[in-house]
Amino acid sequence: MATGHRLLLENARQVVLVCAQGERFLAGPALRSLAVLEGASLVVGTDGFIKAIGPADVIQRQFSGETFEERIDCSGKCVLPGLVDAHTHPVWAGERVHEFAMKLAGATYMDIHQAGGGINFTVEHTRQASEEELFRSFQQRLQCMMRAGTTLVECKSGYGLNLETELKMLRVIECARRELNLSLSATYCGAHSVPKGKTAMEAADDIISNHLPKLKELCKTGELHVDNIDVFCEKGVFDLGTTRRILEGGKKMGLQINFHGDELHPMKAAELGAELGAQAISHLEEVSDEGITAMAAARCSAVLLPTTAYMLRLKQPRARKMLDEGVIVALGSDFNPNAYCFSMPMVMHLACVNMRMSMPEALAAATINAAYALGKSHTHGSLEVGKQGDLIIINASRWEHLIYQFGGHHDLIDYVIAKGKVIYKK
Repeated sequence: MATGHRLLLENARQVVLVCAQGERFLAGPALRSLAVLEGASLVVGTDGFIKAIGPADVIQRQFSGETFEERIDCSGKCVLPGLVDAHTHPVWAGERVHEFAMKLAGATYMDIHQAGGGINFTVEHTRQASEEELFRSFQQRLQCMMRAGTTLVECKSGYGLNLETELKMLRVIECARRELNLSLSATYCGAHSVPKGKTAMEAADDIISNHLPKLKELCKTGELHVDNIDVFCEKGVFDLGTTRRILEGGKKMGLQINFHGDELHPMKAAELGAELGAQAISHLEEVSDEGITAMAAARCSAVLLPTTAYMLRLKQPRARKMLDEGVIVALGSDFNPNAYCFSMPMVMHLACVNMRMSMPEALAAATINAAYALGKSHTHGSLEVGKQGDLIIINASRWEHLIYQFGGHHDLIDYVIAKGKVIYKK
């Protein structure tokens, strides 16, 4: 006989809802205090969605006599939404640990790139790797993210730069989407770099005439699910004109625009994204004041990546100015061979220390706003009735410990739960 409910979390010291009014994002003054319940319980149904949240005694009365597949006593502990990583490059072969020494010795990202390293090095190895090899390493990386509290991950292709390898990467992401417990948002990033032997114009023509029609066909038959389109809009990579053409092509086939902009040089990428109705723009270390204003007005979210600025010793994105102007600020790990970080708690800590965000701002940016950046904040990113039961339980008396204890997430996180099922237990 089917049991009544999947999961009961009882007597939590704090349940951090993040939102309580069905907000799709938090911006401006709404970020000052997140919705938090003290002494609360939570119920997830057999369908994996949250059925009830409230004071422990009220939930106990309401569900007395009901059966649960699992009950967890959360006395003295805190329950938070599963974290959302809004920007990762997790499918590749060809790690670049040797380049870290070059960076420490003063080589810039573009120095390494022009010497045939960087993306080109990873592209060569990814082209040679089998689908099985790529899936195995991808699966291990997702496990590491999950153990650090991430339950929804944006995953980009982009280390193929030819149709065959880009599709191989997207198939690997699709396979994980079907087989694993984490929620994934898939991004086609064929315009991650200009392939050797081509100009940016030729690469853009190939993407528009060959890659996108093939993707459209595979999405139509259900072989692939692709959510977003991404372009590395950067000096010496794709300029504003080619970026516009590729993004418009993706938008026509129903993909959300979610791209790299204004990272190493001011490119007016933020202005372009706002004009095209982009869901999100990432990086933005070199964004203009006008770009910030335009993004706020267009409700285009800014996915900030504190690890990148930290590891490449770039100037930090101007998070404070964006927040003060009402931009929807989200966070991502930018996990890739150049910025090797799986942990959203560490990303939040860096956001607070280096980008001067408050802890509530950082948590909102790694939950509801990161979900908004992926077009998924109606189902993910907060603990509210009707949303997916993705959550983490930490062994601490206050939720802030998750950010405060830098690198302490392995000890803090007792459980990670997806759709009401325990997928990790310490």
